[in-house]
Amino acid sequence: MHFDVIVIGGGAAGLMCAATAGQQGKRVALLDHANKMGKKILMSGGGRCNFTNMYLEPSNYLCSNPHFCKSALSRYTEWDFIELVNRYQINYHEKTLGQLFCDNKANDILQMLFAECDKGKVKRITDCTISSVARRDESDRNQVDAGNKNGTDADENRFNLETSCGKFSCASLVIASGGLSIPTMGASGFGYQIAEQFGLKLLPRRASLVPFTLSGKWLEKLQPLAGVAIDCTLSCDSAGRKIAFNEAMLFTHRGLSGPAVLQISNYWQLGQPVEFDFLPSDNITALINEWREQGNKQELKNLLAQKLPKRFVSIWLSEEIMTKPVQQLSVADITKLEQDFHHWKIIPSGTEGYRTAEVTLGGIHTDEVSSKTFEAKKVPGLYFVGEVLDVTGWLGGFNFQWAWASGYCAGLSV
Repeated sequence: MHFDVIVIGGGAAGLMCAATAGQQGKRVALLDHANKMGKKILMSGGGRCNFTNMYLEPSNYLCSNPHFCKSALSRYTEWDFIELVNRYQINYHEKTLGQLFCDNKANDILQMLFAECDKGKVKRITDCTISSVARRDESDRNQVDAGNKNGTDADENRFNLETSCGKFSCASLVIASGGLSIPTMGASGFGYQIAEQFGLKLLPRRASLVPFTLSGKWLEKLQPLAGVAIDCTLSCDSAGRKIAFNEAMLFTHRGLSGPAVLQISNYWQLGQPVEFDFLPSDNITALINEWREQGNKQELKNLLAQKLPKRFVSIWLSEEIMTKPVQQLSVADITKLEQDFHHWKIIPSGTEGYRTAEVTLGGIHTDEVSSKTFEAKKVPGLYFVGEVLDVTGWLGGFNFQWAWASGYCAGLSV
């Protein structure tokens, strides 16, 4: 079967790319090895799909070239996607920090993308495993050109695919197969293999937007707090600068999670400490002085329980300090409290890995790809979009917006 464009990967970027190309009049096939397309869309945002963010900036993305994402994000903005959502009368709401979620279910977004593909007459094929991708070499192309007056056949049959669903050929091939995160959703290294096959440079990959794991005494101490969430400021050093996020964190049976932890995992390196401020809106010394001035005689644990979860306070405070009336706290006590509540440092033993990671950090080096068309500079007709590239967004709809933007721009170019 021959198509103008074949898109491999039926996730967010692939669906957007296929729909855009199809609506440009191209004959498009969208192939996916899973039994259903858009599985990560359906499970994202707790099943409600955090589909974009209203306060998007290029600085919300990590990339070896910080300028690479600017073109696509400016050509297809969050407001463009919101307009599409409004056109399909999908109800949504802002949760926090500009994060937009469906009022109903993530399936609303997926069905919208399917409808957009149908408008472009995209042929969607699932359960399709790609066994090989071959590109006509120059000698083959020259032979075809010599026997063809208009010289189009060589371009039309630029790529040949062997699959479990038969043989395919196309002029433009788009790789939108994603990264390695959440293998149970069908994630694989296919896109990286294709990049290597065609000589494109790859950067190291690792799981990101991912919970931290703990071990030893800290895991033992904190396991009873599993399920407790706290608003905090979490920070670490990255390339000589301090990175900090002020969001909720969550204690788990394995370690630490929640938005603040997932965010900082984009910047954290193994063996590096992270620092927590559990009272980012208060100063514990000022609080103690205020309670003293009020003549308050309660124990410290009871007063702190007004600011923090009671279970957390009971475990976090030492036995010696916990039952002291606030009036009896010494200078040394207050110094320790400052450290424990505003500057607690820990070195995570690792992360939960790709099993629970929302994204894959790293990937195909952006120097290899046009920032406007997403075509590989060395391989005419070959495109890469979405997570397979070395572009990783923050938590909060940024990675979906990258998928929409990169897919749209490639869809216009194929």
